Amino acid sequence: MPDPAGVLGEFYISFWIPTAVLTTALVIKLPSIIRLWRDPLLRAVGGLLLLGSAVFVFCTPSTIAAVNRWTGVPNISAPWCYSLLTALGASCLLLIIAWRNGLSDRSAATRRAIRWVISGYSAVIATLWLLFALADVPVERLRDLDTYYATTPYMREEILLYLVAHSLACVITSRLIWNWVRTEGLDAWLRSGLKLLGVGYVLNLIFDAAKLVAVAARWAGADLDWLSTDLAPAAAALSAINIAVGFILPHVGQYLHDRWRVRIAHRELRPLYQLTRTVHGDGVPFVLRATPELRLTRRETFIRDVLLPLTRHIDADLDRRAYDAALDLGHPSERARALAFAVSILNAVDTRDRTPDPTDTTDTTDTPDSTHLLQEIGAVSRILRHPQEIAAVRAHATVRAKEVTVLLE
Repeated sequence: MPDPAGVLGEFYISFWIPTAVLTTALVIKLPSIIRLWRDPLLRAVGGLLLLGSAVFVFCTPSTIAAVNRWTGVPNISAPWCYSLLTALGASCLLLIIAWRNGLSDRSAATRRAIRWVISGYSAVIATLWLLFALADVPVERLRDLDTYYATTPYMREEILLYLVAHSLACVITSRLIWNWVRTEGLDAWLRSGLKLLGVGYVLNLIFDAAKLVAVAARWAGADLDWLSTDLAPAAAALSAINIAVGFILPHVGQYLHDRWRVRIAHRELRPLYQLTRTVHGDGVPFVLRATPELRLTRRETFIRDVLLPLTRHIDADLDRRAYDAALDLGHPSERARALAFAVSILNAVDTRDRTPDPTDTTDTTDTPDSTHLLQEIGAVSRILRHPQEIAAVRAHATVRAKEVTVLLE
């Protein structure tokens, strides 16, 4: 039968990996936390990420040994690490309270819940230090302290207290998160982030369960220390990675989505931009350090600046006939409008050199409303990628004009 400790050892995850991921999440969130410090949700997120990073820094065996050596007190890292884990559980509950109720909720129930969490978990932390002061733990243990001292008076109660307090916080947090995941109307990035948070807290429960079973086994005279020394740390590391990525994903995902949307919009305007360049004779000057948003804005501005005077050359009758022709060819209303605009613009470009600018700009009866055209430059530009459809609409509009002429004669 394979040794569970050996099997888990092959999948060892360095504590510095989740520490790095948690720290990255904190750095990404830090500008928002500083800018909106009065928001309890962001404060709770910042506290959770900071405490999570501290847990993995101070619960690493090398750091445990350094703290013990620096203070001169054997196993002083135990109540310190237990306190960090307990505070982490409290920050989870505060996060959920802030997340569910938001900044605007100042009800008595919300304030009471926050006070209960802070006072309750503060009392737990104070009790942890009191129990450690009463316990006799002279032998330094870097990896198996929980099971080694599982039957030691006062230390036994301390170990049980921190595990129960942490488990209670994780159960409540996990349940509320999974209930939230099932809520309709959530942004896809937020839903994915919540799912990762939910998985992270379930893994936290595996950490607590492994520790509790290993300690209970010691009480019963059995030896399941591998659950505490090998399974629990692996679950904690995976939990931290999932929680950190869960916080990062909605922020980074939305950022990348917005950037991609801007780039797509910039690329979609290229056909109409190239067409308006033939009218203007020049384009938008290239700026090396311009952001994608600025480049999109400058392209949109250039197109509208060229189209606005060009609308004086648009044949309003052709515009109407092109729209009707597009409808006759089976195009939906929005696409028919874009096709009509494309036909009108192309015709205006063809005739602008032969037709002088109108001298009377007050008579707009034969000029289509340019407001709608300037608002629909994206749709018009996309239509320009389909010259066959534009040609078909233009030809059909010409046929309709001839039919009207024959009827009038």
